[in-house]
Amino acid sequence: MSQLLTTRQAEELHKSIIAYLTSAELPNSASALREELGDAIALDDATIKKYEGLLEKKWTSVVRLQKKIMDLESRNAALQSELDSATPSSLSRRNQDPVSWLPRAPARHNLQSHRQPVTCVAFHPVFSSLASGSEDTTIKIWDWELGELERTVKGHTKAVLDVDYGGPRGGTLLASCSSDLTIKLWDPSDEYKNIRTLPGHDHSVSAVRFIPSGAAGSPMSGNLLVSASRDKTLRIWDVTTGYCVKTLQGHSDWVRDVAASPDGRFLFSGGNDQIPRLWDISSAETKATFLGHEHVVECVAFAPPTSYKYFTTLAGLRKPPPVSSSAEFVATGSRDKNIRLWDSRGTLIKTLGGHDNWVRAIIFHPGGKYLLSVSDDKTLRCWDLSQECKCVRTVTDAHGHFISCIRWAPSLITDGSVLNGEPGAGEPATPTAIMANGVKKDDSGGGVKGIRCVIATGSVDLNVRVFAS
Repeated sequence: MSQLLTTRQAEELHKSIIAYLTSAELPNSASALREELGDAIALDDATIKKYEGLLEKKWTSVVRLQKKIMDLESRNAALQSELDSATPSSLSRRNQDPVSWLPRAPARHNLQSHRQPVTCVAFHPVFSSLASGSEDTTIKIWDWELGELERTVKGHTKAVLDVDYGGPRGGTLLASCSSDLTIKLWDPSDEYKNIRTLPGHDHSVSAVRFIPSGAAGSPMSGNLLVSASRDKTLRIWDVTTGYCVKTLQGHSDWVRDVAASPDGRFLFSGGNDQIPRLWDISSAETKATFLGHEHVVECVAFAPPTSYKYFTTLAGLRKPPPVSSSAEFVATGSRDKNIRLWDSRGTLIKTLGGHDNWVRAIIFHPGGKYLLSVSDDKTLRCWDLSQECKCVRTVTDAHGHFISCIRWAPSLITDGSVLNGEPGAGEPATPTAIMANGVKKDDSGGGVKGIRCVIATGSVDLNVRVFAS
C-alpha cells in the first residue's frame, strides 16, 4: 500500500491516536497500538499530555473547512448564474450606478434582539434609524449604519404587525399597528414617546402607511395615515387630530396590506378575499378590482414612475404614461406563490413564478428596473423588468426561516431643506449623506435625488437583516 504520509507525519498521527485513546480511558487499545508499533515510537507521560487534544482539533477543523468549501462552492455557483444572466450594460454600470444595485449575500448586519418573529421594518426618511416590529409586542429602533440597537419601544399589548415613518413636514412620526386593535403614533424627536393612540378598528390592524401629500417642495410629507384591518375595512386618519376622516368598505374579508400612491391620490389594498382594490381617496370609491390570484393576497405595491418605460414594453403600449401620473401600474404578491403585474384598470400584464412558497412582501427598486420579493421559501428574489421579468438574482437562505417583510431605504431628496426630518424646514441636508449613497440628478427638476442602496428584511427567525452596498 502506498504511503500518503511522511515518516514524521505518521509518527505524529500515531502519537495523537495513542494520546486520544489514553485520554478517552481506553488503555487496552492504546497499549495494543504501542505494542504493534514497537520501538518505532517513544512516548512518555509529558508527550501524551502534549498530544492529548490534537486529534479532536484536527478532526473538527477538517469538518469546519469542508463546510466552508461547500459554502464557497454554492456562492460560486450563484455568482456564475448571476454572471450568465447579466447583460453587458448592467455589468459595466453595476459598480458605480445605484440604479443597477441589487442586494447580495451576506447581509451587512444581522440585528438580533427580538424574542418572537419579526413582522415589519421601516426606515427613517432622513436619519440612519430602522424600526422593526415583532410578535413580542415591541418595536426596536436600530442604527442600520452601525448595526446597533438604539432603543426598545413598548406600548402595544399584542403583536406589532406594521410600522411606518412619515407625517407632517419637519416633524417625522413613527406609526405602528397591532393585533391589540390600535394604531399608535410615536415621536422620534422626543425619545419615541407615545403621543397618540388611534382606536376604532374592530379587529387586528395588519398594515399602516402614511399618505404622501404630493405638495411641492415636500411631496412625501402629509398629515394623513391609512390603516388596513381584519375587520375588512381601510381607515384614513388625520394624525394631527387623531380623528378617523374616512372608512373605505368593499373588501369581503381580512385586508392584509395597503399602499399609497406617491401623490397621495390613490390607495391599493389586498387581502384574504384574493381581489386587490385600487381606491380613489377623494371619493372613497373603488376605482378598479384585480382578478387572478388563487389564494390570499399578502402584499401590494405601486410601481414608481421610473418603471413606466419597462411596463410600457411589457404591456405592449406605444408610449409610456407621463411621469407625473402616479398610479399607472401595480404589483401584488400572494400565497399562490406568484407575483402579478397589472395596469391601473385591472388588466393582468405579467405573472412572475419562481418562489416555492407564499410571497410575503414586494418592493420596487427606486430606479424602476427591478422588482424585489421575499417569501416563506427563505429567498429574496430580484426580477428584471427590462428582461421580461426574468429572475436575475436569488439570495438563497437570506434568512433561516420564513421572510415576512422587506423595505428599501427612502431616497434622499434635497431642495435646500431636509425632507420630513426633525431639524425642521430650511436646514440644509448633509451633503455626505447624499453623496455617500449615489447621487442622481432628478430629470423632473425636483432637486437632487440620491438612491440609497440599503434594504432591510425581517423574518420568523427573529432576525432583522440589512443588505447594503
